[in-house]
Amino acid sequence: MKPGKGEPAGGPQESVGPGRSLAPLIAVCTGYFMVILDLTAVNVAVPVIGRDLSASVTAVQWVTNGYTMAFAALLLMGGALGDRFGHRLVFCVGIVVFTTASAACGLAPDVIVLTAARLLEGAGAAFIVPASLALLQEAYRSPADRARAYGLWGSMAGIAASAGPLLGGLLVDTLGWRWVFFVNLPVGVLCLLLTMSHVPASVRRPGRSLDWPAQTALVALVTFLTTALNEAGRLGWTAPLVLASAGLCLVACALFVLREHLARRPALPLSLLRKRPVAGGAAIGLLFNFAFYGMVFTASLYFQHERGMSALRTGFALFPAVAMSMFASALSGRLARRTGHRPLVITGMLIGAAGLAGWAAAGPDPSYWLLVAPMTAAGFGTSFTLTGTTATVLSAAPETHAGTASALFNTTRQIGSAAGVALGGTLLAASADFADGIRLSMAAGSAAYLVAAALAVLCVPRTP
Repeated sequence: MKPGKGEPAGGPQESVGPGRSLAPLIAVCTGYFMVILDLTAVNVAVPVIGRDLSASVTAVQWVTNGYTMAFAALLLMGGALGDRFGHRLVFCVGIVVFTTASAACGLAPDVIVLTAARLLEGAGAAFIVPASLALLQEAYRSPADRARAYGLWGSMAGIAASAGPLLGGLLVDTLGWRWVFFVNLPVGVLCLLLTMSHVPASVRRPGRSLDWPAQTALVALVTFLTTALNEAGRLGWTAPLVLASAGLCLVACALFVLREHLARRPALPLSLLRKRPVAGGAAIGLLFNFAFYGMVFTASLYFQHERGMSALRTGFALFPAVAMSMFASALSGRLARRTGHRPLVITGMLIGAAGLAGWAAAGPDPSYWLLVAPMTAAGFGTSFTLTGTTATVLSAAPETHAGTASALFNTTRQIGSAAGVALGGTLLAASADFADGIRLSMAAGSAAYLVAAALAVLCVPRTP
């Protein structure tokens, strides 16, 4: 019998056929692993890149935030393209773009070319991540299987986050910082081969249009927000560029909402945002990424600039924070089947808040061992929350908008990452004393975790 309209050639059951249940998960998680590995490994390499390319703190913030900015700005497009052309195709295109851009990063002669290549990397990541979640939703139909798949997907982020600082430090200290990018090449090739071999073609919905005015407004919103937060450290909060960027960010936000309200086929249907679990989950994702990645970025600078650690020693210093991610995601996935996601999300955010508050209160020159517990708490709390928040957003969205909901969630997360890195770097640059700047950054992260916990009480359903 011929497949129905909108179905892949192998039929709708193919993605969950016997003996193949783990194959889509492995293929998808390999791509997600590469995206997270790149983010955390580069954080450790940033101080060395700055010295080697004679770049300022603001310039190296752009090396980090060029990636997260493009990632955040294009995620919604990545989700819409996946809904229209099939998530497997978009996932594979993202892998090719990301891998090619990684090679360009490794060959970059100066910080301007490196930042441009990082923007291209972020575009590839924006195609990979929403497609990865949508592919898991297509492959695993039962709530229990999906919870397990999301837990393993989150664990893969934990493994990559754990390996990133250590691998990045090792590569920087032995082969040089360029190999932090070159290491993506074999991973990208492996992921592409696995996906083409083991993940069936996805459903295509040719009627799903691309909302270019909304996408343009979103790119402007993220760009102006990142510019305002990045440049405030160099120019001051009242500089014309900073104030103009902040104002244009608000204008872009208003234009985006207006366009989605008027559009016949909006890229982000406002009906999705009227669902409390979707809107609340997206906001929680923004807040915990703001806190965690702001902490990782500023701690990397602190350990290398203030403590005089090498890149490899910095990787080991950060290891307690990121290693806990792997354990926390797996534990959250298992507990969710008994308790539901709500208590886990609230608990994770309170643990993260306590951790960063502990660093902020630790004094101007604390012992490293005094900082281990705060870093571990932040890493545990963030990953413990990720699985439940992901499931909350995707479960509340209609299946026809799975890619869009995934893109929304990951867009807000990456906006949070970009804002956390930008604000953390700005607080360090603007403070007379480096230690005061990092404590203020940690206090801001702790406050973000607390707000996320309050949102979880209001927005995450009680039902297991």
